[in-house]
Amino acid sequence: MRRRLNLCIRRRSGVGRRAGAALALTALTVPLTVAFGSTAQAATASPCFAVRGPYQKQAEKFLGRTVDGRQSAADCRAIRAFQTSHGITPNIGYAGPVTWGVMTLVARQRAAGNNPNKDRRCPTDRGRIACVDLTRQLSWIQDGRRLVFGPVPVRTGRDGYETRTGAKKVYWRNLHHVSTLYHVAMPYSQFFDGGQAFHAIGGSVWSAPGSHGCVNMRSNDARKYWSLLRTGDDVHVYGRKPGT
Repeated sequence: MRRRLNLCIRRRSGVGRRAGAALALTALTVPLTVAFGSTAQAATASPCFAVRGPYQKQAEKFLGRTVDGRQSAADCRAIRAFQTSHGITPNIGYAGPVTWGVMTLVARQRAAGNNPNKDRRCPTDRGRIACVDLTRQLSWIQDGRRLVFGPVPVRTGRDGYETRTGAKKVYWRNLHHVSTLYHVAMPYSQFFDGGQAFHAIGGSVWSAPGSHGCVNMRSNDARKYWSLLRTGDDVHVYGRKPGT
């Protein structure tokens, strides 16, 4: 039992490798180096790249810059600031496919606003429930139609280790959980399906390719989930993570 709980990493049998169809989605499957140290220091150390990237215009539009397709020093600084805040390296201000893929995902998350369940795909007729939308990489908590907390960005299972969809329940919680298999801290762990759990991570929730099945969260968000959920509370997972 203990070994099973330490696996956010259990591979589901029969899962093949599938490439993402759209480039913006495929970009999310490209491994990123996550900055675990000082992102401010990393930004200062990295030079700004003067060459325009293949997604220059899209990045300019996303960041509210003048859309001219030319890489100015101000454009580079704005792109680099986005890369730094989202754990993308090298953070040199180059508008490449990885950066644009993360921008695409962030745009979807922003569009959810304060009504993430507008399409009513997460059932809200059963009291308190934690919803996980794999497509938008978002999670939130509701009580009936009332939004209690969120939506917040999450990082779910990568291709081959997908977070399993369907109706679940929180069945075990461990505030200071540590994976004995990988010796990785999993604070605020709340398990809802085999070895899959909500828990905090120290890196970026936007970094590809994803977790080994768990729903990774920023520390403050995982802490809030810990305070709001209890054993027996419902969890509903739906959609499909880009790139899986």
